Amino acid sequence: MEYQFTEGNFEAEVLQSDKPVLVDFFADWCNPCRMMGPVVARIAEEYEGKVKVGKCNIDQNMELARSYNVSSIPAFIIFKDGKPAANYVGAMSAADLKEKVEKTLG
Repeated sequence: MEYQFTEGNFEAEVLQSDKPVLVDFFADWCNPCRMMGPVVARIAEEYEGKVKVGKCNIDQNMELARSYNVSSIPAFIIFKDGKPAANYVGAMSAADLKEKVEKTLG
């Protein structure tokens, strides 16, 4: 399942999550972001129950994006225990994103 993270639910869904959370900061007008859509969806399916995976639209949640220094998109931040544990920018293959998630999970 893919979550939609917003300024309204970020605290509860991401920062207070008992599981690691992969947040995809994106925008609808961003072509690399659109390319990553199916990749993120596949990761969400594959890690169901182990990692919470979701998207955060930076145009609708500018303050949130700013607070995590998101200046280029797509940006992927993996949160563990309510804190950013890893940060990746740019489009990548499903294998690369999966490898980064695995590395963060330990």
